[in-house]
Amino acid sequence: MPYEFVYTPVLTDQELFSIRDPADYPVLYSAIVEDVDVLISGDKDFAEVEVEKPEIVTPSEFMEKYGG
Repeated sequence: MPYEFVYTPVLTDQELFSIRDPADYPVLYSAIVEDVDVLISGDKDFAEVEVEKPEIVTPSEFMEKYGG
């Protein structure tokens, strides 16, 4: 499966979404602004955020859905 590295901007729009842990904000912000399709994370804070894109899945969910 193809993948790309994306970079976190120095300045972020802090109003794009809400997340419990402020340290996680740049990770999801980067995924959104770089148009990432799927964010794989075991961090439960990401699971609580509702965004249209990227799809946020755990590693096991990713393997069930996309693994081969």
